[in-house]
Amino acid sequence: MIDPLVPAGEAERFWRALDRDVERTAGQVHVLITVFWHTRSTADLVARYGARVWAPSRARVVVERRAGVVTDVFRPGDALPGDAEALETARSNEVVYWLPGPGAVVPGDVILGDDEGGLRLCPDSWLPGSTSQVELRASLQPLRELPAERALVSHGEPVLRGARQALERMLSPR
Repeated sequence: MIDPLVPAGEAERFWRALDRDVERTAGQVHVLITVFWHTRSTADLVARYGARVWAPSRARVVVERRAGVVTDVFRPGDALPGDAEALETARSNEVVYWLPGPGAVVPGDVILGDDEGGLRLCPDSWLPGSTSQVELRASLQPLRELPAERALVSHGEPVLRGARQALERMLSPR
């Protein structure tokens, strides 16, 4: 699971479905965190399934403080569960995940849905003081090379078709 959030008002249904999936696969539950703000329901997954929690190395302390535990740290390029790949961003404690199987890009806060079927960069106010939109755009250029079909954003509407084109539009020089 990436940045898990148990849906309010549907927790029972969510847990039943996830319990079935965990039992069916008989596997270890892993939680991958994009950015420390997104620890969300991580502690619940650890309590329920003994989930392993993966955090970017630069965010370990703050993720651990918010989630209660970090079992594994990584740097972009390290092997991750589920064939996920972590890509760097200009926000040093945040990564974007690439999931090659479903062709999905999974950002935390650096990329948002634009509510018009596309994508946009996060606002300046979400960036560290010394990081600019130009630097953020530059750090995300490797996303242009991915055969992305989907962008599963945390804020705004996801792009479920044509994410590569949406990423291209967002990352083109202005």
